[in-house]
Amino acid sequence: MSAGAVFQETLRALRRQELPEDAEREVLRALEAGRPGPLALLYAAGTEAGLEREVLLRRASGLFLCACAANLSDDLTDGECTYLAEPQRVGPGVQFALQSLCFATLARAALPAPVLAEAAGRMVTAAGLQVLEVRTATWTAPRFKQVAEGIAGAQWALYLRVLWEGTALAARAAEVGRNLGVAAHVAEDIRSGDARFHGMTAEDRSDVVSWAREAAEAVRQQGLSCLEAVLRTVEPVLHPAA
Repeated sequence: MSAGAVFQETLRALRRQELPEDAEREVLRALEAGRPGPLALLYAAGTEAGLEREVLLRRASGLFLCACAANLSDDLTDGECTYLAEPQRVGPGVQFALQSLCFATLARAALPAPVLAEAAGRMVTAAGLQVLEVRTATWTAPRFKQVAEGIAGAQWALYLRVLWEGTALAARAAEVGRNLGVAAHVAEDIRSGDARFHGMTAEDRSDVVSWAREAAEAVRQQGLSCLEAVLRTVEPVLHPAA
């Protein structure tokens, strides 16, 4: 129900643009491909921070649009975009639309201009680390950590920075988001068999897992109920049963 409310807000934002039917259809396909993604977590985190519902929905919707743009970029790079009619031809335009709609939505979400400027800068950093990721042929623990910090830790620090602006949780956004992103990124790479993780030496893998376990424990120490669902999926992967 909560994830659905954010998704419906995103659809309303899209339809306000009155795009040509074919263009709207392709953007909608990218939104569906990114679903559920962070929808439920964004709603839960905004609720726990005490955001008024309209502001919560707009902020969460804008951030979901950002996540979908990043997801599409990743899928285009990896040749895994199976949901657009002609990915290589229309994909860049759809990504441009998603990113632009992200800022159009966040601009209506009671956010000060400096926060929007900071968000834009952090998105640039995350995109830059994605370039580094695809050009890395040999993975080591230091390179893995650098990329994970940029495309996951910094990204979730950004999401919570924007979402929690003006609330009692705002000061915790950077630390919580960074640790959440790192722990989830490592767990997903382990679970999916990604070569980023599994291509490293045993020593480097052990180093990265220890790093991710520390991040997950730091998240747990925050005592935020909105993060419990993530920890329930992450911790069993980082601490497998003997």
